[in-house]
Amino acid sequence: MKCTRKEPQLNKLIVDNKHIDQVRSFSYLGAIVNGNNTLEEEIRERIAKGNKAFYANQSLVRSNLVSRKSKLKLYWSVIRPIVVYGCETWVIKESIIQKLSVFERKIFGPTKEANGIWRIKTNKDLDELIKHRNIINYVKAQRLSWL
Repeated sequence: MKCTRKEPQLNKLIVDNKHIDQVRSFSYLGAIVNGNNTLEEEIRERIAKGNKAFYANQSLVRSNLVSRKSKLKLYWSVIRPIVVYGCETWVIKESIIQKLSVFERKIFGPTKEANGIWRIKTNKDLDELIKHRNIINYVKAQRLSWL
């Protein structure tokens, strides 16, 4: 793989009479490495894996028998670490902040009130629910602690 801003050409590599395929991107230790050094593909994969973890545990998340505190612990200990794996090396752009915020808002989506009406949480409600520990602040703190 060649890391360049230009469109790389896929050439045939031969080492000891063995053909080695050249690829545009690959996964290494859970992170996606690509030729043009962008994070969009990795962020998309991380969010998809977080969605899989969320829907795999949906019976717990949607259950009325499980407390809100336990649901938050599930999010902080299982779902969010999957999404932010390797975030210490991310370059945070506005588009990445937007994608991560949308993911978190979807996880803590609308709630059904006692009268049966669905209510969308405001930013203030969401901030109080997660105690000011949103995913963006977490990523920024992880980046600072890594330095």
